[in-house]
Amino acid sequence: MRRREDFTLLIPGLLLVLTTLLLVTLEPRVSSLFQGQEPVVMKTGLLSDPFLQYPTSTSTRVVWFTEFEGQDHEVIYGQPGQSTQVLEAGNEGERRAIATTTQLSRTREDADSKVTQPEFQDLKQAVRRAIWRHEAVVTGLSPGVRVPYHVISQRDDGSVVKSRVFTLAAAPSPGQPLKILLTSDHQLMPMTPANLQKVQETVGQVDAVFLAGDLVNIPDRASEWFDHALGNAFFPSLQGRADYSLERNGTTTRYRGGELIQHAPLFPALGNHEVMGRYSSSASLNAQFGNPLPRSAALQTYEANVDLFNPSNDPGLRRQWIVNNSFNSDTYEEIFSLPVTSVLNPERPEETSRYYAVTFGDVRLVSLYVAQIWRTPDLSPTARGRYQEREQDLGTPQNWGYGHHIFESIAQGSLQYQWLQQELASEAFRRARYKVVMFHHPPHTLGDNIVPPFADPVPVYDRWPDGSLKAVRYEYPKPDDQIMRDLVPLLENAGVDLVFYGHSHLWNRFISPSGTHYLEASNVGNTYGAYWQDKARPVPSGDAGFTASYYTATGDPNGLEPVMPTLVSPPNDTETPQPFLASNEVTVFSIFDTGTGLISSYYFDTRQPSSAAVKFDEFPIGQP
Repeated sequence: MRRREDFTLLIPGLLLVLTTLLLVTLEPRVSSLFQGQEPVVMKTGLLSDPFLQYPTSTSTRVVWFTEFEGQDHEVIYGQPGQSTQVLEAGNEGERRAIATTTQLSRTREDADSKVTQPEFQDLKQAVRRAIWRHEAVVTGLSPGVRVPYHVISQRDDGSVVKSRVFTLAAAPSPGQPLKILLTSDHQLMPMTPANLQKVQETVGQVDAVFLAGDLVNIPDRASEWFDHALGNAFFPSLQGRADYSLERNGTTTRYRGGELIQHAPLFPALGNHEVMGRYSSSASLNAQFGNPLPRSAALQTYEANVDLFNPSNDPGLRRQWIVNNSFNSDTYEEIFSLPVTSVLNPERPEETSRYYAVTFGDVRLVSLYVAQIWRTPDLSPTARGRYQEREQDLGTPQNWGYGHHIFESIAQGSLQYQWLQQELASEAFRRARYKVVMFHHPPHTLGDNIVPPFADPVPVYDRWPDGSLKAVRYEYPKPDDQIMRDLVPLLENAGVDLVFYGHSHLWNRFISPSGTHYLEASNVGNTYGAYWQDKARPVPSGDAGFTASYYTATGDPNGLEPVMPTLVSPPNDTETPQPFLASNEVTVFSIFDTGTGLISSYYFDTRQPSSAAVKFDEFPIGQP
């Protein structure tokens, strides 16, 4: 089967059209993305509370954001056992860590942004929004010992703003019992603040947050991270500073989210909503998000016009041009400080945090980059979707979407796969009590986003009798599914205890014959439904020229039966127990207790705002 890298080789007669039109519209490099455009600078307090990143046995990182560059950004932290009140009042025993400040390079707002600031009203095009990130490394810590801390930032006018006092700690030692939140697909969805508030109310302070992708909707839209006007932006919801009104049956309840990541490190995975498409100085942020191009297509256009785009043959300019004209996860990577992976690339050695591994107490967490662009399954002539190009675009391939193309290969032999092989063979992984692998795209689910298979799209060119192009369709051969063909066998053979993922916005779980547990806990803010028994996914048919056996309409396409909840049946629209929860009124969260090895799932019915969360499922993993 042809792979993604070969797509543009299949359209030799159309490449000249693609190249000519791209020359007019595409941008050359990141340093000129906002050329001539001064960023809008706001003069406010802290844009976020501090949050914790990448702890070690003696240190942790503290990160926060402002809308001013300022100076003298610091973390002030106390001594073990010291109360937050003592640190707040000031004490001779306080210690300080100086922050490093950087500016986010791609954060913007546009006409679709939901913001209250007058600077961002009535926008005609996307404008850059100036946001500064501050990070300090707090050292001299001991595992299992919490100390109080707060952050301070000095504005350009000399005035000082500071956060409230929170607590931090070094990475936990093996044997220390932990409570870890398993969550995903927040995306500013209606129930997310309620969900996170119930986490804090139910289990108290968690020790870490594992988040399996899709943190926001449009990653370059700053307000989705920090201050969306509806009160449910990403950071406020995870920091107990949300202010979101949820109406149920005529009653409106305001939810604040949970104060979680000020005290607990956040470990995310890349989802499709952390990836922006091709940069444009005129298109909306939504349009740019939905317009990625495979790297191979951008590379071929670049190489056909290298004398125009890069006459000096600058390798940095070459790389940046290809990134700007394909896709990027720059904002996500600039926001978070995660473990760094050395990429096994003999041509160009590099480091990345797009996939990584880390030991946290008894857990070895492996976070992978398993995501692809999402496109509609619609087969109408006006749809640029996962299975076809729009009829109106057949003669203008610069508008093609290339189907559900994969952002980073996990196929056997790929750089990510080679790194994963080394990780699974490492002593740190083999000796861990709990082996957890987290990524975004589901290997097993009753949800909709598992179809088509996670395979490189294979283009099919339908033609009229005269040879002219009638349609461009995409097939996804099921035997070429990278997750099931390559990744799952590797994980199960390595003895992975839990594979945790999201993407389809529901709760369901599975157990493989080898004993590996698969958990999707993404019915956090909303659902897109479960396709089980009589409910069928929208799939292409053989009558339309597709290979129908590649596309499974009901159940798990990869052959596992879902596990019924072990404790109680969550609310659903029928009177029959169901092996899933897919609801826009009932939200779910899962907690991993490393002291007992139990993963417990809870539901909260937002139609009953004064009710408590109910534990409905529980199962053990790992070594006894």
